[in-house]
Amino acid sequence: MKIALVDSGIGLLAAAAAVRRLRPDADLVLSCDPDSMPWGPRTTEDITAHALACARAAAEYEPGALIVACNTASVHALPVLRAELEPGLPVIGTVPAVKPAVASGGPVAVWATPATTGSPYQRRLIDDFANGIAVTEVPCHGLADAIEHADEAAIDVAVAAAAALTPRGVRAVVLGCTHYELVAERIRAAVHAPGEPEPVLHGSAGAVAAQALRRIGATPAAVSTAKSIGGESIGELAVLHSGRRVELTAAALGYAEGRLLATPSPAA
Repeated sequence: MKIALVDSGIGLLAAAAAVRRLRPDADLVLSCDPDSMPWGPRTTEDITAHALACARAAAEYEPGALIVACNTASVHALPVLRAELEPGLPVIGTVPAVKPAVASGGPVAVWATPATTGSPYQRRLIDDFANGIAVTEVPCHGLADAIEHADEAAIDVAVAAAAALTPRGVRAVVLGCTHYELVAERIRAAVHAPGEPEPVLHGSAGAVAAQALRRIGATPAAVSTAKSIGGESIGELAVLHSGRRVELTAAALGYAEGRLLATPSPAA
């Protein structure tokens, strides 16, 4: 079993790690384009071209499913990706978790890139699911780029700036960019007001990982069975930068998700 993931950069680590936790035996292909990130400021045609190139490179490894682990690419390129790759290769997009975030009431904040904040796509999600609950859209200037380069000082500055735009006492924060899930606890700490309940963070990694398994007819239960009969194997990892085979970068290994993916098989 093999699952591929596409993103501009290391934002795909969160979804890849979620797949690894659900199915450690799955082979993973991470196809990204860090030289061209961020994709957000680009035109729809340009975003689609870059996402399609990454998807085609991943498809050469013959995965059973492709996760578009990028909100921007899902908004702009998903129809083209599906038109080219399906039905032979199921394509799973990433949607900001607005619906589950508002399910338990508000107020709610949606942290997203400046290009996504206020976009018709995000506004439509809020209009469709908020049902009168207060939702604040928070543009996170420079945060994805800082996370991509594991620039600790820049991450702190960007998180603090976004937290300053977030209303006090929000009950939930939607992480509307896959990169943000890599620093989720830092975001939670920044928006947690003293004396207020700790906000719930809503990312998309777990949901897209589970959907990918469903699309190929796999279940996490198979892992438990493997454990019970003598242990589990850990799938292989292939990392592509614009189609070139590389190793996980030092920046990727700076995050828990990257270190989880780099864990070798016991047999190795």
